[in-house]
Amino acid sequence: MRFVVLASLLALCGASDATARSLEAIHQRGALTLCAHPNALPFASRHGDVPGFQVEIARELAKRLEVSLEQHWVINSFQYRRADCDVILDAIADRAVLAEVGLRMSRPYHRSGVALAVGANSTVASLAELGSEQRVGVQVGSIASMTLGKRGIKASPFAFEDDIMDALANGEIDAAAVTPAAIGWFNHNHPNARVRRIPAFEDEPDLNWNVAVGMLSPDEKLRQGIDAVLEALLADGTLARIYARYDVELQPPK
Repeated sequence: MRFVVLASLLALCGASDATARSLEAIHQRGALTLCAHPNALPFASRHGDVPGFQVEIARELAKRLEVSLEQHWVINSFQYRRADCDVILDAIADRAVLAEVGLRMSRPYHRSGVALAVGANSTVASLAELGSEQRVGVQVGSIASMTLGKRGIKASPFAFEDDIMDALANGEIDAAAVTPAAIGWFNHNHPNARVRRIPAFEDEPDLNWNVAVGMLSPDEKLRQGIDAVLEALLADGTLARIYARYDVELQPPK
């Protein structure tokens, strides 16, 4: 699983000169456009019958704004700069960072970060219980890797979260430092070999963050409209139900 959100934000660098997107223009066009990765479940996918929770949330946004949803599938910086997208999902809710890449954020709607997963038969119940010889799978060069190193815990680097979860399932590592979405999606696809999520990084601010809708140069009416829809989706349980279809628990933002 690629770390889609961070890659998306980096790829949008240089887009800050885009013209303002107005709610009126979106209504006139009859569509809200989403930029997403075409092969990054549980986030998004253009293949098969499972669209990913980013696409499902974007569909609800468009529906309640009374327009259709158009999807632009992008995987690199060149494609992002050329894509005519109104929104991206799961943008890290940091106004200053988003402003640097030409985005404005909606109200936060979910809390994400890095969690620790262990096998169903593991007796480990917290990060402190990991022994000096036990290995934790991490994404190479990640903050989680550095955090574990400072605590004297052995880290095994991998390129992608999917690879970390496969290594955990195969007994190659003793724990996995991955996003809750990676844990949920693994359990969704392996109901007879589910892993456990245990407390680990709750006190590490760099490993926990809120997510929001990133909007490319919206006018105030569009920003307010997106916020109002998110409020309604939270209130009526729609967001929780979407995430639950991917075995991800909706966490309230802080």
